[in-house]
Amino acid sequence: MSQAETDRQELPHGQAEAPDRTADGSPQGPAAQGSAAQGPAAQGSAQGPAAQGPAGAPRVALYPRRQLGLFRSELTVTFRRWRTLALLAVLAAVPVLIGIAVKLETDHGSTARDPSGNGPAFLTDITNNGLFLVFAALAATLPVFLPMAIGVIAGDSVAGEAGAGTLRYLLVAPAGRTRLLLAKFVCAVAFCLAATLVVAASALAVGALLFPLGDVTTISGTQVSFGDGLGRAALISAVVAASLVGVAAVGLFVSTLTSSGIAAMATTVGLVITVQILDGIPQLHAIQPYLFPHYWLSFADLLRAPVYWDEIVKNLGLQGLYAVVFGSAAWARFSTKDIAA
Repeated sequence: MSQAETDRQELPHGQAEAPDRTADGSPQGPAAQGSAAQGPAAQGSAQGPAAQGPAGAPRVALYPRRQLGLFRSELTVTFRRWRTLALLAVLAAVPVLIGIAVKLETDHGSTARDPSGNGPAFLTDITNNGLFLVFAALAATLPVFLPMAIGVIAGDSVAGEAGAGTLRYLLVAPAGRTRLLLAKFVCAVAFCLAATLVVAASALAVGALLFPLGDVTTISGTQVSFGDGLGRAALISAVVAASLVGVAAVGLFVSTLTSSGIAAMATTVGLVITVQILDGIPQLHAIQPYLFPHYWLSFADLLRAPVYWDEIVKNLGLQGLYAVVFGSAAWARFSTKDIAA
């Protein structure tokens, strides 16, 4: 039995088999019971008592619930998979390792900065304020760990269903290809936010445990209160999550091109690595502002006083452009794709 089928069977009753997710296309739950109880009268005119569901509620009132059922089911399936939980666990472990490494180095009288003076961003500030572990962990995971995790989830979103033989059954129900693809994209974006928050929360917990907390010294040299610094950390987490939307859109598009989940995941991760290599080659400076990872580290400008918004806005606009372009390409491909499995 495939992983996708196993994941859907493990869901509590009423989640995996939402009205939009039934294999035979028939509604379930109160709507189905109301239709069965009414018998021939339910097949009559859509007006009057025959058009009403349980407890006299109009059937049209059930439509928003059916619309949200697919999204709720996809989110539940995604975050119940062992692969998703394993990825989140690895991301949560990164700040722990960074915090322990910095603590051991400083306890031995060393500094956290590399002898050449080119240590990772915010690493030297952790010993004075544990809140900087949040910024250092996000800076360390954003180039590699976070986009790779997003690539795995987004790349497997459609291709994994096709490979497991469950995609055709999803489309048998009155879900519609557009709404199913939108649900897959929403799940990928939700994972972007969840992964970023896991890194930030783990870093904050480790930073508070191993290092002192207090007022935050900004990059500009001014000091802000711990509460203000915590608010900036939350805003930085949101910006980092939004910075991964471009990867999610690219992964979704790749996922519509193949029926192999492994191939889609490998291709997406490979594209992420290739684009980052291109972004580091000085001779390609003309195209680098159009590459999705180019402005990823612009979140550091939120630690300035006043905040520099120029590159942050460019980053968010670029991610939105990738979402529109590759989201549209994914829709064009998926809406005309012959679903054989």
